[in-house]
Amino acid sequence: MKFDAPITIALSKGRIFNQSLPLLAHAGIEPADDPDTSRKLILDTNHEQVKLVIIRATDVPTYVEYGAADLGIAGKDVLLEYGGDGLYEPLDLKIAQCRMMTAGYPDRKQNNGRLRIATKYIKSAQRFFATKGEQVEIIKLYGSMELAPIVGLSDLIVDLVESGNTLKANGLVPLEHIADISSRLVVNKASWKMKHGLVMQLIDAFRDAISQPTT
Repeated sequence: MKFDAPITIALSKGRIFNQSLPLLAHAGIEPADDPDTSRKLILDTNHEQVKLVIIRATDVPTYVEYGAADLGIAGKDVLLEYGGDGLYEPLDLKIAQCRMMTAGYPDRKQNNGRLRIATKYIKSAQRFFATKGEQVEIIKLYGSMELAPIVGLSDLIVDLVESGNTLKANGLVPLEHIADISSRLVVNKASWKMKHGLVMQLIDAFRDAISQPTT
């Protein structure tokens, strides 16, 4: 691909960054630095016009909506919490796949009062239980969700489940499915208009990479 205008792509460290590398490579983009070893927050690439901004996963939609990045890659869990219509979400990249679920003890006794739900996914949990007609108390946590039912802080948790091994190790089981989660490409609305041709080339390259058979 030929980049005839500056393009900034927002990414987060870890699983999403690592699984994004083959997609970027298919579009001819290779980072010049490793975010795990570099102190740089803006990474150069093999194209002078293309930069990668490395930020917290939860900040990706904000950077894209407000134009600090033209495009970004964010988990659907982050986008569900972010809400609104301030950016475009044209492509499911089918990476970093997992499920958002409720979880708890398999033999949990029925609680006739208001359930307490521990999660960092406040909006998703509220929407899910509202659709069931259940009023719940949401307790916001930032990590170690599995601990909450164990110490009696909550009746259930809402969290992402991949293999379920962490739940199992703590005596918990996944219970109800809320949403299938994967990483999505998001695009700034102004960039969609002003750099439409370039954005569409990137989308086509990513879509082609997704369609390639895995070995």
